[in-house]
Amino acid sequence: MAGPFIVSETPERKTSQRKRPEQIATDVVRAQRGGFEPSGFEQHWFDRLKASRAASSLFSVLFPSNCCICGEPLLNISRLPVCRQCLGKLHPVEGTVCSICGERVLSSYALSDADGLVRCPVCRRIERPFERAVAYGSYEDGLRELVHLLKCSGVRPAARVLGRMLAEAIATLEQDFANDPVLVIPVPLYKGKRRQRGFNQAELIARSALKIYSAGGRLQLATGILERTRPTESQIGLTAHQRRENLRGAFAVVRASEVTGKAVLLVDDVYTTGTTASECARVLGRAGASKVWVATVARTLKLASKAEGFKVSGFQGFNEENEAVTENLETLQP
Repeated sequence: MAGPFIVSETPERKTSQRKRPEQIATDVVRAQRGGFEPSGFEQHWFDRLKASRAASSLFSVLFPSNCCICGEPLLNISRLPVCRQCLGKLHPVEGTVCSICGERVLSSYALSDADGLVRCPVCRRIERPFERAVAYGSYEDGLRELVHLLKCSGVRPAARVLGRMLAEAIATLEQDFANDPVLVIPVPLYKGKRRQRGFNQAELIARSALKIYSAGGRLQLATGILERTRPTESQIGLTAHQRRENLRGAFAVVRASEVTGKAVLLVDDVYTTGTTASECARVLGRAGASKVWVATVARTLKLASKAEGFKVSGFQGFNEENEAVTENLETLQP
């Protein structure tokens, strides 16, 4: 009768005796300090670590670069010229914000209405052309620089980081989406501007966001439906009336049949005064969209102290003719 089949315990077969990854990492650190002599399998990882660090050091010498936010030297190879410390400081909006437009809410208006929503003074007096507008963070400091890095400097890897932030903002709307499919429409650039820049930052961010969160596949990117029909001036420094006139007739839905009866999520990089988002939402609503939500990476949040001197009772007679007065309250700059 044949004896038992025995497998020789060659070094290759002794897999059960191999060290765990964390043990190997500890040995590599000890080897760097001179307290351990690596051999065999550990030597392989030690050599890889030395090569990686040598490459990083060589990169920093041959291609010196500083973090585009804090200015400190970058020590690691990365397509995004922002250090880990600055990325770690980018946080979501804190405090109470309006459930409709996302504006910061004064403590005296922080109580929920009968429908459970918290509304700022402006949203208590007017009806927005969109259901809700949400944003990840405040448009200031590092987040503002990161947006500029993509939009103004053309550093496309920034879209991945901004996309993760947008995905978090969109996820807060999941209960609003119900089970219906939602068209995700980026705010478009005029064709000349897009050709000059080479991309639409809102579309890049939206694509990155949908790779992370798509509400179970219900969120569907839809480009080419909403178009900017003419070039517009920068909104910076314009009054409320000038902003509306600047954007009046600047957007159009070119394939209305794809929007009729559909829910739409309008996405952009920044929500500043809300004029662009409102104009796009109006155009989409006229084209037949059943609902429109707005999601952005960042939002300009006004300081509460700037609005304390205004009396909301003065806006109770709101109508289309005095809309500019109310928007002045909304668009106070800190």
